[in-house]
Amino acid sequence: MAPLLHTHQIHPRATLNRLHFLLYSLSLLLLLHHHTTTPSSFLLLLADVFLGFMWLLSQGYRWRPVRRWEFPEHLSKVTDSKDLPALDVFICTADPYKEPPVGVASTALSALAFDYPSDRLSVYVSDDGGSDLTLFAFFEAAKFARCWLPFCRQNGVMERSPEAYFQSGGCDAEAEEMKVMFESLKERVDCAMEKGYVDLNLVNSPEEKEIFKTWKNFTRNDHPSVIQVLLESKKDKDITGHPLPNMIYISREKCPTSPHNFKAGALNALLRVSETMTNAPLILTLDCDMCSNDPNAPQRALCYFLDKDFSPNLSFVQFPQRYIGINKNDIYSGEFRRVFILGEQGLDGLQGPNYVGTGSFFSRRSLYSSPPVTMPSSDEFKVQSCLLSSELVLLKAHEAASSEYEHGRKEWGSQIGFRYGSLVEDYYTGYRLHCQGWRSVFCNPDRPAFLGEAPKSLVDALSQGKRWFVGLYQVCFSRYCPLLYGSRKISLLAGFCYMYYAAWGCWCIPLIIYGLLPQLALFYGKSLFPKASDPWFFLYAYLFLSTYVQDLIEFMEVGGLIQRWWSEQRMWLIKGITSSTFATLDFILSQIGCSAPGFNLTSKVKKEEENKLYENGKFVFSTASPFFVSMGTIAIVNVISFIFGFIKAVLRVGGLDEMLIQLLLSGFIVTNSWPIYEAMFTRKDGGKMPESVTKASILLSTILFCLGNFYFT
Repeated sequence: MAPLLHTHQIHPRATLNRLHFLLYSLSLLLLLHHHTTTPSSFLLLLADVFLGFMWLLSQGYRWRPVRRWEFPEHLSKVTDSKDLPALDVFICTADPYKEPPVGVASTALSALAFDYPSDRLSVYVSDDGGSDLTLFAFFEAAKFARCWLPFCRQNGVMERSPEAYFQSGGCDAEAEEMKVMFESLKERVDCAMEKGYVDLNLVNSPEEKEIFKTWKNFTRNDHPSVIQVLLESKKDKDITGHPLPNMIYISREKCPTSPHNFKAGALNALLRVSETMTNAPLILTLDCDMCSNDPNAPQRALCYFLDKDFSPNLSFVQFPQRYIGINKNDIYSGEFRRVFILGEQGLDGLQGPNYVGTGSFFSRRSLYSSPPVTMPSSDEFKVQSCLLSSELVLLKAHEAASSEYEHGRKEWGSQIGFRYGSLVEDYYTGYRLHCQGWRSVFCNPDRPAFLGEAPKSLVDALSQGKRWFVGLYQVCFSRYCPLLYGSRKISLLAGFCYMYYAAWGCWCIPLIIYGLLPQLALFYGKSLFPKASDPWFFLYAYLFLSTYVQDLIEFMEVGGLIQRWWSEQRMWLIKGITSSTFATLDFILSQIGCSAPGFNLTSKVKKEEENKLYENGKFVFSTASPFFVSMGTIAIVNVISFIFGFIKAVLRVGGLDEMLIQLLLSGFIVTNSWPIYEAMFTRKDGGKMPESVTKASILLSTILFCLGNFYFT
């Protein structure tokens, strides 16, 4: 009998989810019936239809969630370590000032230090900014790797990112020596960063000096291809004489006349260049800040790829995104547990989790074709034997990195490689691969395989959400709409899952309606919901409470805390009225041929103070952003409506009975908006709301109350 490499189990909550689905479906039908038999606002009906539609789509994730376990200790019974398939690691960076080169280098070093045969491991770094600063950091990292890799191997280090390891403290004498070396590396790179270029005095090697001399006329969007073999396994050894893995720096050619297709284009350039150099059958994609936290992560992925009964149609193994440095209550909801764990477990029970852009081990062949009927030949798993730095190999690599390579090769980005056509190239690529018949697997070990950094700025978090929503709209309203195309190509439930994400931006419709209309009606004494004494009241109570209770239970099942769950639902509300709203407007304007008005976001608080406020659990509103105007407007409308509505309800006979739902709704939003009120009216630190934003919010609130007066009286 073949050794067991992995097993799985349908999550016990699947049965409860299905029972809840039946009860909730009946309740929704009753709600719609109530709308048709009683006079109600059309806008409330519209909001309820949208909420019901999004709830229905979300049931795809809840129908058959799966948990998996791997047994990497059994791999030795399947294959010898020297016969493991080669692995190419892709790391993408684009801006040395937004993505510090030392951090990117730490990510690369953590991948170089995998417990994997060095002659079968290659790390490719794509620098889409074409920055000499990034290349300089990697020249330094290549030198440091000669000491760092044997140190990790001999001491059983698990955190193999030097930045993460040295920040954890507790260094012995040998570790202190390594730390001094790493600090020297950082100082040299920081010195170049301060100057804005690589001073040749910082470079010792004549060969390196010649390379940096060519950099003077390079710009971010106009430069030739640069391919530099920094480490080559066949030639380079560490200080113990052990061969080092390959490490290759790539900056693809860019010119203003050729589209570069953002990160998907960079990944496809890596795909082609690596094919000419190492051509490993397995590919790991990593974000530049997503460091390895488990040197045995590749072995966990191999538990699926080396299962001959499982692997013929397996495209990728997806690890969850996990984060470090998040504050106690995760005030900006940076963990994304619902997306990266709950959602992936749900999809894993259907055709497999979606690709989330990092922590993904791909079968190279899945990026070129549809699933084969039979297993590929063993020749696919052979590593090329020629030197990477040979003239012939580099010539082919430069051709593959050319900006004109895809001219006349329209299959790139549509049928081959990472897919173009959406700002969320990861979501779109995973979705299209599933539509082709490939499947995927979610691997979620107890020890996080990879750790990254979540946004610690509210503006950054909201801007990131806006970009995602625009990209998801691009898929939602394309010929590959998940509800229409995906449901036919994959399955109905998987189509629901992908459509749920694609329609994420639509949350702004019900959230804005429920965030303003009942409150304005409350202010003017107009009841929109059943009385508390009416049996229909309990229907609304059940719909609200059961949704939130289920949400809380799921969140805590995957290791979440109640405080963090509260932060997550608050950020869902905030993003619905900010990121989602502006993304919807941007997408509509782009579809009618108008350019969306941009806005420059310049924080007025120093980074050190912003980080300190974040660590203390304080929101930072120091930027004069339109996001904050919409938040402030809804917060002001709700608190004024709640105060005046409560007074009127108490003074009027039967008022509380008639207005209870609207009072509870306003009170709920006021509670969620407390950090906004503090930032507007009581805080004196650098994270307070700019006066211009507060004034704009008050003005818009006044306009809304005037419109409410016209509408309700």
